[in-house]
Amino acid sequence: MSKTHIITIILFIGNFLSSCDSTHEKKDSISIGFSQIINNDMWRKSMDHAMKVEASLHPEVKLTIYNADREVKKQIQDIEKMIEQDMDVIIIAPYESDSIVPVIEKANLKGIPVIIVDRKVNTSNYTAFLGADNIEVGRIAGKQIVSLSKGRANVVEIRSESVTSPGTERSLGFKQIIDQFPDIDRISIDADDFNSTNSKYVKILDSIPNIDYVFAFNDVIAYNAWKISKKKKPNNKIKFIGVDGLNVPNGGLQFVKDGILTATVLYPTGGAEAIKLALRISNKEIVPKNNKLNTTLIDSLNAEIMSSQFDKISLQQSDIENQQNFIKDQSEKYSSQRNLLKISITLSLLLFLFAAHSIYSRIIISRKKKELEKTNAKIISQRNEIEKFAEQIKQSNENRLNFFTGLSHEFKTPITLIMSYVESLIENKKIKETKLIDEVKLIHKNSNRLLRLINQLLDFRKIEEQKFTLKASNTKIYDFTNEVMSNFKGEAARRNIDFKLICKNKKLELFIDKELMDKVYFNLLSNAFKFTPDNGKISISITESQDNTVKIGFKDSGIGIPEEELDTVFSPFFRASNNDKNSSGIGLHLSKEFVLLHHGTIELKSKHGSEFVITLLKGNSHLQTSEISNKLDVQNNFNNLITDNSDLDTDLDADFKEENLISESEKPSLLLIEDNTDLVYFLRTKLSNEFVVHTSDGSDAIEKATEIVPDIIICDINLVDKDGYEISTVLKKDLRTSHIPIIILTAQSNKESVLKGLQIGVDQYLTKPFSLSILKQSISSLLFNREKLRYYYTNNIYLVEAESRFGNQEQSFITKMNNMITMNIEDPKFSVEDLAEKLGISRVQLYRKVKAIIGINISDHINNIKLEKAAELLKANEMNITEIAYSLGFSSSNYFSTAFKNKFGISPKEYKSNL
Repeated sequence: MSKTHIITIILFIGNFLSSCDSTHEKKDSISIGFSQIINNDMWRKSMDHAMKVEASLHPEVKLTIYNADREVKKQIQDIEKMIEQDMDVIIIAPYESDSIVPVIEKANLKGIPVIIVDRKVNTSNYTAFLGADNIEVGRIAGKQIVSLSKGRANVVEIRSESVTSPGTERSLGFKQIIDQFPDIDRISIDADDFNSTNSKYVKILDSIPNIDYVFAFNDVIAYNAWKISKKKKPNNKIKFIGVDGLNVPNGGLQFVKDGILTATVLYPTGGAEAIKLALRISNKEIVPKNNKLNTTLIDSLNAEIMSSQFDKISLQQSDIENQQNFIKDQSEKYSSQRNLLKISITLSLLLFLFAAHSIYSRIIISRKKKELEKTNAKIISQRNEIEKFAEQIKQSNENRLNFFTGLSHEFKTPITLIMSYVESLIENKKIKETKLIDEVKLIHKNSNRLLRLINQLLDFRKIEEQKFTLKASNTKIYDFTNEVMSNFKGEAARRNIDFKLICKNKKLELFIDKELMDKVYFNLLSNAFKFTPDNGKISISITESQDNTVKIGFKDSGIGIPEEELDTVFSPFFRASNNDKNSSGIGLHLSKEFVLLHHGTIELKSKHGSEFVITLLKGNSHLQTSEISNKLDVQNNFNNLITDNSDLDTDLDADFKEENLISESEKPSLLLIEDNTDLVYFLRTKLSNEFVVHTSDGSDAIEKATEIVPDIIICDINLVDKDGYEISTVLKKDLRTSHIPIIILTAQSNKESVLKGLQIGVDQYLTKPFSLSILKQSISSLLFNREKLRYYYTNNIYLVEAESRFGNQEQSFITKMNNMITMNIEDPKFSVEDLAEKLGISRVQLYRKVKAIIGINISDHINNIKLEKAAELLKANEMNITEIAYSLGFSSSNYFSTAFKNKFGISPKEYKSNL
């Protein structure tokens, strides 16, 4: 059997199976989109539920519900989206009558049927309207009051959203009935904040002693009015009538049954009817333009009957949903079994075909096997050679880069020493008064130039490895620019170059990383001075744009760059064809990368000279939180970093600049356990300059504390899960966190609460409202006291068991840890991991615990114990230095001597001879 025959049979089987599938194709789906304007009340939720239940009865219906949350713009966007998706039918519950008219007409022009539900709109370009007769709703309520009062009563009408069509029509219908009876006094008010003592309804209760009836435009308003009335006048006999009549807990029907409302007017949601109407329209049936939902009065006479009928309907809907789910499960099982059967038949046929073909193929394969093996061996050999060659190239390139980077680092130390000594010579009065000062300054200038070039090379490597992190701070860009320019003013004066800064708004502020932007400025200005002839012009312009950006232009009258090379000017190692000066070719590349880190752009214009334009965004909304520096003293530190030397290319080492800024890792860590988001925001804002602030609402406080092991904890009492007392008790008993000072912040100021907090080991108890300065001082005092304990312990390693300066947990922990170290002091393989395992905590938690208690890392602590023991053994004079070194687990006597000298200032031999 040939391959062609096999392929033909397989294709025939596939076509057969697919033709079987075609008999089970589902009916085309009908997409219905519903734009709901409000989704936070029971009536609207009931409408959505009714739509979903009705849609579930029709498998072909795909219903999508959008919620605009009372925002007309959002509703318009939702309808636009449904039009773009070419929905079969769009159902809209409008909020306003006019705003959405254009988008309704747009759908109509596109041929998409539109059904308006509940509220009317000021256009006739829709397919159908579905809703109750709101004028009739108002009339029903009016007739009920006339009937009950016999035409004599004081009535309060409480409207809601009277600007909408239901509110306007209900008020109109109610007025039509009430105005027929002159002895009925009607007062109309809009619903406002019922909880306010100045609400309109409260004022009416105070001013009118005898109110007989209240007609509210929905049951929720009626219920709120009833609550206010009962609170103000417990014995009042006001009768309340609402609208909606929902059969849900706290719905109008329940209020009537409970006697809270005298009556409510049933106002159907029309959810199910809207889906049915949409299906009729999609099936090309002719439907009426206006479709009214029936409404009726619900009072004490028919409330039980109505409730029973609604419950039966709900039960039937629940049964239908269960049956639908059962049918769906059965359909899935049937589909799965059918697919398995098809797969089994296909596999059986394929197995038969492959069995027949394998006999034929075996002969052919055996002939070609040797040829393939030879070819495969050649390919593998060639691939191995290519991989080996590629690896050699990669390793060679990496070795070159590592050598280059390492060599650059090696250059920095001697250059720094040269610069330090040269600066000392410049300040030396004897040198200042001689001709050598000019030569010394020349050395200093060129050392600075060399250091800047080395820093550029290291920056290039960092950029390649993506190691730069933006730390932007709010900066007055005019002052910053002026300070950088001061480094070039001496060169400008010497060469008679017109060097100026143009800026209209000297108070303009931008968020920039001063260290990185300083390098951008220096690169651009260095190039400008390099290629601008004497008596030329160089300018920096700072201009604000209307698109919330600031443009910083660097313009010179130099030789410019050829037009055909403008696109490659920012490429690494670029060198213009008209450039005959020495250049590394990476300065402009680094400048562009640093500007991109600021989420800005840089472009070049070159016609008469060159002009580089940097575009930066105002504010900090475009920056990530991690890209914003929160240090208050950044400006002062940066000002100290910029020298006031008039020579060109003067700069300081970037590493030195970083040392002057307080590292984020040097801040103490603070865990704030508080569930009040406003208070969390306030304390985080006020404390983040001095601390690395972590937060928890209480649900994960213990887990976070054990994971982070912070330097201090601030905890509230009333929290979402455990209270502050429980959390503090657990943390104070846990070996990993028992050393952490805890400050309780709470509104409970009674004596019992304070005593309870102190009894469980809380270090400070502050009551709300609290003084921020007192809180900060409390934190500082607790950390200072902890630091004193660290200092005491570091200098009194063996006194921890004799004195109780630490808490019981800390003392027990240190004693146990020291015993473990002492027991294994002679084992050179005993590691920090082994110690952590014996103590039952992780290596990271051990490191943080020891660092927090005694201020040094665990490795240094182990060495300190060994060296203290070594000093004792030297005093005993029973072993020589080599024996002591190996007995204490040191790998060599030389390493032991070095460590001993680092701690005691003298070698073991000198220490022993001084005894």
